[in-house]
Amino acid sequence: MQHNNKKLWITLSVICILIGIATWIPNFIFEYGYGYWVLTFFINPLGILCGYLGSSRIAMISNIIMTLSFFILMFFGSLIEAFF
Repeated sequence: MQHNNKKLWITLSVICILIGIATWIPNFIFEYGYGYWVLTFFINPLGILCGYLGSSRIAMISNIIMTLSFFILMFFGSLIEAFF
């Protein structure tokens, strides 16, 4: 029973990662600033919790990166704009 619970939490965490990635796709495909990326601030912290409950470091780290993705992309975007 305990093993099935871990798999469930890890699966939910991976789903949160995929939803977080999917919220960024419209911005890159259509090159227009859709606000769906804001959902990463709500969905991916839940994924961090699910990864913790499932004892999966990879899922937790991936969700942390997705939660901070706005700041990471803003940093790299500013660097690219500064150099080019």
